[in-house]
Amino acid sequence: MRYENRARLIAVRALVAAAVLVSSPVLLLAGAPIRRRYVRHVLRDAAPQILDKERGRVGVHYFVITSRLLAWCCRPTEALGRSLARRGGTPGG
Repeated sequence: MRYENRARLIAVRALVAAAVLVSSPVLLLAGAPIRRRYVRHVLRDAAPQILDKERGRVGVHYFVITSRLLAWCCRPTEALGRSLARRGGTPGG
């Protein structure tokens, strides 16, 4: 989507926030692994760029990755994973 289309960018940002809120119960329980897999999928070698400044385009994935709400919802499972890693346990098993 193009930078110049501000209304569309605002709508996409709002829809991403709504999707995060709808999926927040799942994200609070298993957010860190889900977010890690998604970021790995989006940033893989064969993937198209999420932010292309030369062409003036931004991908929807940019709003998902930079969402503060998503980061906030994934924080509990990230903290749990860190505490288990410090104790020598493995998260999820």
